[in-house]
Amino acid sequence: MNFVKQMIFRVYTERKHTAGHRAVMMAALCLFSIFVFAAVSMPARRTRQKPRTDENRVYLNHADELKYDVFGYVPGAQIVKGHVSFAHAGAHLTCDSAYFFQETNSVKAFGHVRFRQGDTLSLVCDRAFYDGAAQALQARNHVVLRHRRQTLYTDSLNYDRLYNNAYFFEGGKIIDGRDKLSADWGQYSTSTRQADFYYNVRLRSGQDLITTDTLHYDMLRRMAHVTGPSVITSKQGKIKTSDGYYDTRRKRAELFGRSTFMDKDKTITGDSLYYTRDGESEGFGNVVYVDRKNKNSLHCGYMRYNNVTGRGYATRRALAMEYSQGKDTLYVHADTMRIETFNINTDSVYRKVHAWPHAKAYRTDVQAISDSIVFNSKDSCMTMYRNPVVWNGSRQLFGEQIDVYMADSTVRLARVTGQAMSIELMPDSIHYNQVSSRVMTAFFTDGKIRQTEAVGNVLVDYYPQDDKDSSLIGLNYTETDTMRMFMTPERRLSRIWMSKATGTLYPMTQIPPSKIYLPGFQWFAPLRPTDKNDVFVWRGKSSSQELRTVRRHAAPLQTLGGSR
Repeated sequence: MNFVKQMIFRVYTERKHTAGHRAVMMAALCLFSIFVFAAVSMPARRTRQKPRTDENRVYLNHADELKYDVFGYVPGAQIVKGHVSFAHAGAHLTCDSAYFFQETNSVKAFGHVRFRQGDTLSLVCDRAFYDGAAQALQARNHVVLRHRRQTLYTDSLNYDRLYNNAYFFEGGKIIDGRDKLSADWGQYSTSTRQADFYYNVRLRSGQDLITTDTLHYDMLRRMAHVTGPSVITSKQGKIKTSDGYYDTRRKRAELFGRSTFMDKDKTITGDSLYYTRDGESEGFGNVVYVDRKNKNSLHCGYMRYNNVTGRGYATRRALAMEYSQGKDTLYVHADTMRIETFNINTDSVYRKVHAWPHAKAYRTDVQAISDSIVFNSKDSCMTMYRNPVVWNGSRQLFGEQIDVYMADSTVRLARVTGQAMSIELMPDSIHYNQVSSRVMTAFFTDGKIRQTEAVGNVLVDYYPQDDKDSSLIGLNYTETDTMRMFMTPERRLSRIWMSKATGTLYPMTQIPPSKIYLPGFQWFAPLRPTDKNDVFVWRGKSSSQELRTVRRHAAPLQTLGGSR
């Protein structure tokens, strides 16, 4: 029946007016009449059959012109033109012209091709091939696929209706609201809203940019997952990672595989990093923070830092390193550390590092232990609280509080406040020069002590030496209120200045046992850090070695009428 209709259509469209053609037309009309008569004479039950509803077939809904090419340029194709429309399994395809292969259930469409599936998916292109059996569409040239709020632009796209997957392989771009993704090759699932991109991948989300070779993107959550070497650039800084998740809506990154966050001169590297848009960073596993501008760094097992406020917190083998004053490096360790930044992003920026408890510090010219240490980069001052001890060469300082100021990679000044004591081991490793007072200050030049000043209840044990053989002459015991001692570069006493001093020089063989050590004398050599790795081993004072608590004098309470 269809064949007869096609023959009639072809006869009418041929523009030849020979007598032979008219004879063919008459024969076709006669043959059509026979088929019509046979159809009318069939039983009624057959004429009442329902229209064919085979969902597997591609139907030609409309065309302005149809031509059947049996042996021509496109064998077996129905050539249709003008407002062409096809339907198949809930989808519609329109175009300017097409080759309709009814036997293979396929269509080649040309010119203003439009494909629509349901209310959420549409596609336009210049030309396409649709395979009804496989439910697959091949779209070429200026392809635009729209699905809900996502739009995909490419020149070559294959769409698999069975699995709801769209593939592009000659470069493509997806726009999802503020997010724009581009890559050389990729696929997009219209059912799961998942997209996979490979080679030269770029994701632009507002001011944020992700560059990588492999990216998996969840359109629903707006979550990007990058694998392989990748860079995430944002207003807050730059991230380098090989395995990371980035929420383009909340501007939050979850990074794994030894990732690094960089903000101008500051970097944070860790096995796992978490970053939010407000500048908050959190790191786990061998975290390394480096500030190249201020020349300091922090190593730990866990750290939290905000690059907007410059405040952070670190623990788990926390180690701060300060190398702003030269080649030598100061190492400070404590159970917990806190970083505070003042005047951030200005020329007058400075930081404070708080370390507590079990704080230890090491540098070649100075070592220290204390319950708490605070380092201030503004004046390069390290302040120690609660049972602090500082060593410099053969000299030991301790008291209630110690402030150490450094410059040009060396100690320039150390001040001990409250129960201050300075002890120097003599060359014979038996005797000690000792000074105790309320406040004591030591001045250094090129890392060597050159002057000391003791103020308040000063007690001195000093062993003069013979200039010829450096042998000890005796013990000079002195009591005074203020004393200044001046040293040579070789650490020898040059001169002493005291006010209202009283003292006695005891020969070496007549030194009273009570004068060998001043009250409060303690030598803490076993507690001294030996190198940068030793700062992790805590050897603090025992309870018997801690300084006695000195209560401050308070004004007497006033009473009125016998009541307080």
